[in-house]
Amino acid sequence: MRHYCLACSLLLFWLPPAGAGEQFVFFGTYTGAKSQGVYVSRFDPATGRLTPPELAADIRNPSFLALHPNERYLYTVGEAAEAQDKGNGSVSAFAIDAQTGKLTLINRHSSGGGEPCHLAVDAKGKCVLAANYGSGSVAVLPIHADGSLGAPATTIQHTGSSVNPQRQAGPHAHFICPAPDNRFALACDLGLDRVIAYQLDLNGPTLNPAKPEFATVAPGAGPRHLTFSPDGKFVYVINEMISSIVVFRYDAKSAALTEVQTISTLPKDAATTSYCAEIAMHLTGQFLYGSNRGHDSIAVFAVDRKSGRLTSLEYTTTQGKTPRHFAIDPTGRWLLAENQGSDSVVLFSIDAVTGKLKPAGQTVTVGSPVCAVFLGGRP
Repeated sequence: MRHYCLACSLLLFWLPPAGAGEQFVFFGTYTGAKSQGVYVSRFDPATGRLTPPELAADIRNPSFLALHPNERYLYTVGEAAEAQDKGNGSVSAFAIDAQTGKLTLINRHSSGGGEPCHLAVDAKGKCVLAANYGSGSVAVLPIHADGSLGAPATTIQHTGSSVNPQRQAGPHAHFICPAPDNRFALACDLGLDRVIAYQLDLNGPTLNPAKPEFATVAPGAGPRHLTFSPDGKFVYVINEMISSIVVFRYDAKSAALTEVQTISTLPKDAATTSYCAEIAMHLTGQFLYGSNRGHDSIAVFAVDRKSGRLTSLEYTTTQGKTPRHFAIDPTGRWLLAENQGSDSVVLFSIDAVTGKLKPAGQTVTVGSPVCAVFLGGRP
């Protein structure tokens, strides 16, 4: 096990308390020569000013982050296998200093599978849901009153394959999140070309297959992440391997998904090999965004809120390489694009009328940034 010496690492910097209206932004990374773990910046939504990131927690490969609803705790995946976890990855719980943004490790547990790449916290803060890409499994870990984690209460192993022998010879769970009403959870399995639905019981917490158990996307599409419309009536799934988004109508009573539309995330004349990554809905429900790695852009779509259908608006360069993730701030005025391949985070303003993106003239350096979450400033 790697020893997390946070008591030592946190002494290396000091962040002044956030000013009035400011938010903290935490960045997850792949660690190496240019990164040592989770980083934190202060962000002013009034001006778009983002301070240079500072190390907040020394931890290996915290490639995805999630906040507790009370914003006192932060949870991270740890993709690296730990010996005491029998080769599995991990999930770590951190306490957040509300004045400085510093993180203190509370505890960590096995993620219940190999190479966890995504996690989410349910709306009541009772559990963490984790997707294990390497083993093709999903797990649910209880959250205790002090923010600490329990061992996985449920682990479900996906089985099967799809048409691409290099990427889909077996299951690869890439994403899992609760539905808006917290009764179900949806998981994207890139290796199976399925979006799998589970009943979520917070009393266990447990996951059980829903009926119907899954919806399919096109063979070889590779579903990666998804997001809901604000009213919960539609689900938008971004497909990594064929650069597309599938719109599904969502039945809140059963978690059944009915396909409405499939649309490309790339312009018709795009000749570069590209793979999708993140997807996010604007808080107004009027605009949808998806990232393209290779084309190195954010695709912007207008959303018909009645039908759920998308219309392409533009493709904005992220001014860097490999935008594995991006995040929209809680005010809906700004978007941060994390360029993993160029060690940069680039700020864009969002036009409130058109949803289009404009470079805001602010770029900060972070080694291999692959996730960002905002703390504070929520409506």
